[in-house]
Amino acid sequence: MFNPRPSRRQLLANVANGFGMLGLASLLADEARAAAPPIPEPSPLVVKPPHFPAKAKRLIFLFMSGGPSHVDTFDPKPALAKHHGKPLPFPMPKLERTRTGNLLRSPFKFARHGQCGTEVSELFPAVASCVDDLCVIRSLVADNINHNGACLQMNTGEQAFSRPSLGSWLTYGLGSENQSLPGFVVISPAQPAQGAPLWSNSFLPAAYQGTLVSDLKNPIADLQKGDLSQTREQLDLLRQLNELHRQRRRADSALDARIASFELAFRMQSRAPEAFDVTRESPATRKLYGLDNPVTEIFGTQCLMARRLVERGVRVVQVYHTQTSKRSSCQLWDQHGGLKTELPANCASVDQPIAGLLKDLKSRGLLQETIVLWGGEFGRTPTAEGSDGREHHPFGFSMWLAGAGIRGGTVYGATDEFGWHAVQDKVHVHDLHATLLHLMGIDHERLTYRFAGRDYRLTDVHGHVVRGILT
Repeated sequence: MFNPRPSRRQLLANVANGFGMLGLASLLADEARAAAPPIPEPSPLVVKPPHFPAKAKRLIFLFMSGGPSHVDTFDPKPALAKHHGKPLPFPMPKLERTRTGNLLRSPFKFARHGQCGTEVSELFPAVASCVDDLCVIRSLVADNINHNGACLQMNTGEQAFSRPSLGSWLTYGLGSENQSLPGFVVISPAQPAQGAPLWSNSFLPAAYQGTLVSDLKNPIADLQKGDLSQTREQLDLLRQLNELHRQRRRADSALDARIASFELAFRMQSRAPEAFDVTRESPATRKLYGLDNPVTEIFGTQCLMARRLVERGVRVVQVYHTQTSKRSSCQLWDQHGGLKTELPANCASVDQPIAGLLKDLKSRGLLQETIVLWGGEFGRTPTAEGSDGREHHPFGFSMWLAGAGIRGGTVYGATDEFGWHAVQDKVHVHDLHATLLHLMGIDHERLTYRFAGRDYRLTDVHGHVVRGILT
């Protein structure tokens, strides 16, 4: 009688041809001796103790690709209105991209909000309602004036070379609380121009790379529930073949990661569909994130997925704003022109979802153990590019944080009266990274990985914890 399901031994014989007769004989002998499935090695994402008690367990990084204009969003500058159309009264840095025109006032109004009275642009009315939970840093500085280098630095700490991303360092140092889901998830419907290097593991073991979700309707491709017992048999077989292959390649972390990824994929068959399924949320929650509005539906879905993932123990979720209902671009916030129309459209597509995320996390008790970080790779010049645009600006710009260990309702640092240079409590990208690691219980100088003869870390040889923003 025909047997549609070959035996385990037959499967071994069928797929092991490439190993030669000696390898096959050895494998079959191992199979004959094995009374039980092999004991799996500990997952590379197993939870690891922090260096000291952590204030935060998880991180959500809302990345606005392209560089939001700080002087039009979170850093009001009345002097721009007063001196509109006049030259900047001090020399600009001698870089090609800073050769812009005269001062350009913001076309948008600012107002004070919350008990703290922090000034926020009219472009962010919903986020402004959460301002008592925000710490707005107005004195960020970066080292690169171009998108590629600046995005790499903000995401990996390095401007030019491949280095592990922030999410990879955190999962390497701490593992993840849910062994049935990836420890580091990247939600980006349209990939930024820099692509995978922004969430790469680089020289860290391959298990720590970010898992990209680009299709919001089918987040994990090819993840279908079937006969799990048969799948388990296939995985046990595949593990033995991979182990045989690995014996000759002990230093190849990619193979280790592949073995681990197969096991993770097996566990995800029962957990991931539920974790990513935003239709399970109540109509009120979906409305809170703006899923009932075409303008906010895409980013709202991303933010709601982020909340569902951190709620289930995923360590790091990075949400890239790269797509709106009307326009798809890898650098949406790159307003070299169209400042008066494109910037409001960008803000409108993310404002309600971000506020919904903050309020939802807070109502569920998750904000007290989750960091939410908002920002891009740099800001925009206070001077004009053309008649309705601003150039790249890494010399002083704004980002904000909320959640675990963050001093909410505060403003930290300042740029000069025009918004050009960070002049008070300057915060470098390395300082931001050091602070994020500190909040997660990691000493940024101790979290290292030896590669090519030296010990590397996220902050390289720089970085100081910004204690002024901490509770």
